[in-house]
Amino acid sequence: MSRNDASPQSDAADARRAELRRALAGVLPPSCLLFDAEQTAPFECDGLSAFRQAPLAVALPQTEAQVREVLHSCRRLNVPVVARGAGTGLSGGAMPSADGLVLSLAKLNRILDIDPVACTARVEPGVRNLAVSDAAAAFGLYYAPDPSSQIACSIGGNVAENSGGVHCLKYGLTVHNVLGVRGYTIDGEEVVLGGAALDTPGLDLLALAIGSEGLLMIVTEVTLRLIPKPKVAQVVMASFDDVVKAGDAIAAIIAAGIIPAGLEMMDRKATAAVEPFVRAGYDLGAAAILLAESDGTAEEVGDEIAGIERVLQAAGATRCTVSRSEAERLRFWSGRKNAFPAAGRVSPDYYCMDGTIPRKHLGHMLRAIEAMERKYALRCMNVFHAGDGNLHPLILFDAHREGEWDRADRFGADILELCVELGGTITGEHGVGIEKIGSMCVQFAATEREVFFGIKRAFDPAGLLNPGKAIPTLARCAEYGRMHVHDGQLAFAELPRF
Repeated sequence: MSRNDASPQSDAADARRAELRRALAGVLPPSCLLFDAEQTAPFECDGLSAFRQAPLAVALPQTEAQVREVLHSCRRLNVPVVARGAGTGLSGGAMPSADGLVLSLAKLNRILDIDPVACTARVEPGVRNLAVSDAAAAFGLYYAPDPSSQIACSIGGNVAENSGGVHCLKYGLTVHNVLGVRGYTIDGEEVVLGGAALDTPGLDLLALAIGSEGLLMIVTEVTLRLIPKPKVAQVVMASFDDVVKAGDAIAAIIAAGIIPAGLEMMDRKATAAVEPFVRAGYDLGAAAILLAESDGTAEEVGDEIAGIERVLQAAGATRCTVSRSEAERLRFWSGRKNAFPAAGRVSPDYYCMDGTIPRKHLGHMLRAIEAMERKYALRCMNVFHAGDGNLHPLILFDAHREGEWDRADRFGADILELCVELGGTITGEHGVGIEKIGSMCVQFAATEREVFFGIKRAFDPAGLLNPGKAIPTLARCAEYGRMHVHDGQLAFAELPRF
């Protein structure tokens, strides 16, 4: 396109980009500023690639002081800022604003301190999740939250989304394992939340910040709780000939007073995709398999494994296999940890959902998903953090086939609406981002959303941090397919029944 053909919009973007370049040139070295389309293209989406947007520019600060100065400059120029970690998010939370800056925290990747006495680690937000446990291993400690992407995902991203993992049933989500954060508002004001004490006075702003998806502040330092590595860990792998039986078995384990370290479920389509990929030893004839892990002392693990086996057999398990070595335990888990990449081997594209329901409804949800597969003529692999009712259905589709993405999108929306109808929520650990902003209208009324906006205004009155994400306006809800506005209020259509 020649200069004479340029649109007024592109002229405005070029002028804004030039203004931002001048402002940040004195803050960051040239190697830490990206403006060309080829350079910024890798930042146009996160792991949920269905939603893409090229940013105005990308900044990669190397120090906390540079982060503060970048925020100062963006606030002065009224430029939106979207924080980004490792880019492994699955809700479009790190998708840029067309007129904004992506603030990548990847270069803030130092482990600042490990205190083996206090069992804490202070880290910068760009530190990889698994790197914390690797560094703490010398002291017999580790960091418990273990998302499937832990080899790549960053602590800052985990804080933004309140990530969990396969061991979150016993050890909790990110919010249960972070003692404090430090960061900056869009005005460059330092904010310190939490601390080393067991409790802090006043409002629990730390819990508010964790899971806030970069809407409130930019985190530059995180204090993590470390725990001792268990002496022994074993996994029971159980097969079921019916998905409802498998779901009921999960509820039965918890009802028996047993809280496994991990309790995961995979259906037949998931195991069929995973087994050729990692050779985990899964029963491909089973309608569903459960993985239940116990950890602790040898005596504790022996008693708990025996109790889990009794419950599983009473619930109708057709086969139970107990790991006999650490290598076998890791092999059993390798299939679950690699479910997402395995989906990429059997389908050109997949759409990973994330909702939660009460455990007692797991079987009902699986049957409902089977009905949705027929309704939308798409396949769905199911992998669940079953112990806490966190679902990760993987809807398989081909974006190059006309209409398949739209059907996958509606399929996912149906799953989330049913989650709410069953007493659950639209997200467990992946966040809302741009993906679920319509589904927020299903779960929260206008008065509740206004409370969310009030919190947002308290931290970010200019609305420049990750704008347009997570909290829907009334107009946005009106755009959502099953809702209409009457007299300023939303009217919901009949939810699907299965």
